[in-house]
Amino acid sequence: MVAVVGKPRDRHLAAAIDEYETRAARYWPLDVVEVREASGRGVSAADARTREGARLLERVPEAALVIACDERGDELTSAEFARVVSGARERAQDVAFVIGGAYGLPDEVRTRASRAIQLAPFTLPHELARLVLAEQLYRAGTIVRGEPYHK
Repeated sequence: MVAVVGKPRDRHLAAAIDEYETRAARYWPLDVVEVREASGRGVSAADARTREGARLLERVPEAALVIACDERGDELTSAEFARVVSGARERAQDVAFVIGGAYGLPDEVRTRASRAIQLAPFTLPHELARLVLAEQLYRAGTIVRGEPYHK
């Protein structure tokens, strides 16, 4: 599962996300949940982050292994990421990747997460983070099956 704040606004980016999520779904059960962004009008960044985090956590299954996509998370190679995802699958454990909105993830989501991973060593817009995650899920599937996509 991928739980993310908002929908991609740019149609080209949305098409790329859809392409990689479709590819990734060939390898992993992939349910994508988009929660509503908090209004930026008259709301502090902390309040927006808290509201969005609550919406994300409402949608994450209780027993799921939650992995927060956060710039402060662990740096993984694609092969290491593939081992994390395939290991959860071997244990028959649901995994929920969580991507915050423009204001990031609140502490409540980080606390619920079993792990945090970094999708890049720099901050990404949440829509781009979703694309990177989708591509890495696809790449992980090809790594696990020994297919030639990952070189």
